[in-house]
Amino acid sequence: MTLVWCLLALVLGPFVGALIMGADRKVTARIQGRKGPPLLQPAYDVVKLLQKSPIALNRVQIFYAWLHLAFLLMTIVLLVMGSDLLLVLFAHAFAAIALVLGGMCVRSPYSRIGSQRKIMQIIAYEPTLILVVVGIYFCCGSFRAADVLALKTPLLAQLPLVFLAYLAAVAIKLDKSPFDVATSHHAHQELIKGVTLEYSGPYLAIIEVAHFYEVFLLFGIIVAFWATNPLAGIALASFSFFLQTVVDNACARLTSLWMVRFMWTVPLLLALSNLAWFYA
Repeated sequence: MTLVWCLLALVLGPFVGALIMGADRKVTARIQGRKGPPLLQPAYDVVKLLQKSPIALNRVQIFYAWLHLAFLLMTIVLLVMGSDLLLVLFAHAFAAIALVLGGMCVRSPYSRIGSQRKIMQIIAYEPTLILVVVGIYFCCGSFRAADVLALKTPLLAQLPLVFLAYLAAVAIKLDKSPFDVATSHHAHQELIKGVTLEYSGPYLAIIEVAHFYEVFLLFGIIVAFWATNPLAGIALASFSFFLQTVVDNACARLTSLWMVRFMWTVPLLLALSNLAWFYA
């Protein structure tokens, strides 16, 4: 049965991620008074990229693109199998590091600047993700993801402040304003595509498909915060999605140093306060 769930997650994951990204573009357009692209535009973009001629600056760049996708797939499989959350966290971190190395292995200054800013993003959100895992351990008594489903009380009721801190980390992972310092789909990003600048054609499609999986993963974890009722979990994820989109359109992009200072103060203190209250 676990194998079936893994296959379903791997097959349906990119489609769900593409739909979420398409809905993001659609809602953003409506907020800005535009009609916006079709809901399936992210999927259309990937199909168009796959039809282009494969061009790469070096073979190492291609290797890191595939490695980025492979580690994200590993992260999803480990999570669906109910494995150790620390192992899931490490696999997810390695996926981000592979993307950084892919941007660093070329001579483009813009790509390298984007990679440096991606490192700043990792430094900013990783402590928060670690505290999320620690909070789940306090609630479940173990680091296994499968134990979350056995809880009789939703994680959100026990870790509300940790959940808010996690939403800030999700905003960084989705490159939402004010945290879109490394790469962005928005026209106001002066580094164009930042860390993915030197990827094109099918190789850029690999990065985009990996991003679909990551979106699916991040919102799947939000659903898990109310795992006792899947419908309530989906409603929580939908509300979080709308909140992220509104904040993205209401804020301007700020500096990477501001991002690190913010993440190491407000979300980190929220999570630590919640853990201290729960432990006491």
